[in-house]
Amino acid sequence: MEKPKGVKKYWDLLTIIGLSLLLDLLILYLPESLVRKVLGLGFVLFFPGYVFVTALFPNRRELDNLERLALSFGLSIAIVPLIGLGLNYTPWGIRLTPILVSLTLFNIAFGMIAIYRRSKAFDPWIPWVTIENVKRELGWAESSKLDKALTVILIATILVSVGALTYVITHPKQGEAFTEFYILGPTGKASGYPTELRVGQNGMVIIGIVNHEHRNVTYYVEMWLVNLTWNNRTNRTIIHGMYRMPGWFNVTLPPVPVNIEGNWTPEFEKNYTFSIDRPGKWQVWFLLFKDKRPELPPAPPNGNYADTDAKNLIIEAINGTIQSLKLNVEVKP
Repeated sequence: MEKPKGVKKYWDLLTIIGLSLLLDLLILYLPESLVRKVLGLGFVLFFPGYVFVTALFPNRRELDNLERLALSFGLSIAIVPLIGLGLNYTPWGIRLTPILVSLTLFNIAFGMIAIYRRSKAFDPWIPWVTIENVKRELGWAESSKLDKALTVILIATILVSVGALTYVITHPKQGEAFTEFYILGPTGKASGYPTELRVGQNGMVIIGIVNHEHRNVTYYVEMWLVNLTWNNRTNRTIIHGMYRMPGWFNVTLPPVPVNIEGNWTPEFEKNYTFSIDRPGKWQVWFLLFKDKRPELPPAPPNGNYADTDAKNLIIEAINGTIQSLKLNVEVKP
């Protein structure tokens, strides 16, 4: 079979340019498609090095096929981090869109350079695979049966390795499951918290929850008014007062992906207004439970749960066993 002529001489470079543009469209319109993931492998691990090597060595005798293949992978692994390093010092930073645009422009630019260099080459290298070419490259006719068997095993091993790598990348391990739980001040910022109140005066915070658990979760939020001290001699927390505050609530939220680009957006926020009718230094604890709320002992006559098993909730919150938030409030008469 004769080598291609005309535009077909550049079929490989035009294909890479076309696939790079196709990947941009897939990421824009079909970001979850399997084709996007497969193309992304070549886009990062092969395309940049291939167009770069072809632009540098357009003649057939400068490199053999295996050297070109190895350099295409090796240089891609070197070029992509260098582009990322350069983006790190730009206003755009290392994010999906800047990396995608930069690599696409790199592939197009060096692809066009390679096309020009190949058109001027006296003996251009054009990848044109036929069975006869493969046999000649492998020295199939002169090989012994053992060499032929080893060659088949090597090719099969390479194909299996590429397939395994493709599967691992296209089926990534599920990310860590966690929940964002936060409180903000009345203005919606992490400031201006009501830390100084008078008896009976209202204070307001914003309670926020974001579900990254990869499943629907029903959250239960409890608010407790706690007065406690730390005993340095026994290294223990002593709870003197623990009172149930009004406004407990639950909400079911769907999972949302972690957005590492753009502006962070809340999933659920609720204004919470409270007042404290006792002077002193208090802690308002916000406890978060998933799927099930713990059972409480019967309410004491004076409403103080400090002498009941409910105090273990605060102990666990202090130890980090329960996801919680704390607001220190000084209440003056």
